[in-house]
Amino acid sequence: MKTKIIGALALAGSMAFNTAAVANETISVVGSSSVTPLMEVFGETYSNTNSNVFVEVQGPGSSAGIRAAKDGSADLGMSSRNLKDSEKSEDLIEVVVARDGIAVVVHNNNPVNDLSKEDVTKIYKGEITNWKQVGGEDKPIVVVTRDTASGTRGAFEDIMSLKKKINDIKVSAISQRAQVASGNGQLKTTVANNPFAIGYISLGTVDNSLKAVAIDGRKPSVENIKSGEYQVQRPFLVLYQASRINPTTKTFMDWTLSDEAQKLVAAKGYIAIN
Repeated sequence: MKTKIIGALALAGSMAFNTAAVANETISVVGSSSVTPLMEVFGETYSNTNSNVFVEVQGPGSSAGIRAAKDGSADLGMSSRNLKDSEKSEDLIEVVVARDGIAVVVHNNNPVNDLSKEDVTKIYKGEITNWKQVGGEDKPIVVVTRDTASGTRGAFEDIMSLKKKINDIKVSAISQRAQVASGNGQLKTTVANNPFAIGYISLGTVDNSLKAVAIDGRKPSVENIKSGEYQVQRPFLVLYQASRINPTTKTFMDWTLSDEAQKLVAAKGYIAIN
């Protein structure tokens, strides 16, 4: 009899565990490595008050996020650039959850503190190759860019006029000699460890390991982005298919636009939408 009671209790415990597991819902989010840190904060904060919901975030890049949202392989996609016409569809909803500046960054010991937009464009095209040409030391410039799937790169190319046409097709005008970093973290490390490197990263990820330079006399800051004085900026988009989104995911999306969530945006160094 005792064995039967223990067995029944174990079965009941197993059933309770399985019920709890079923009750827990996971929201999958895939896309921009720049949006990822903010989305992770969103997810953690939301789960603290909605314990049955887990937000799983992966950051392979904006292009991957757009594809994931369109083909349904993720509940939500993230992009740190505006979508191309070829990527848009009637059923694909684009939600701006924050805005972000793109900071042009150099090594802390680099004496250059200000560059013109034209200078930056020429550096990335390979037309300016030595720091002395822009007020720095007589040293070659080591140009670091992001991979082609990066939304940060896409936005940077658009803003800095780093596109060119070949056979009526728009392609990148960034020099093929530029080093390619796979994410914000790798680019930060590369620039922080090379006194003659230049790169660009999300403003919200800038720290004291490197220096963000002013562009045309305007420093990259939340205030200058809000006023429009610093124009190297882009939206943080979250994407979903209107016909596929489930109630749990839609409730989470609505929460990201709430005052509570937008305070997190500001606290992380990004620009709130309200």
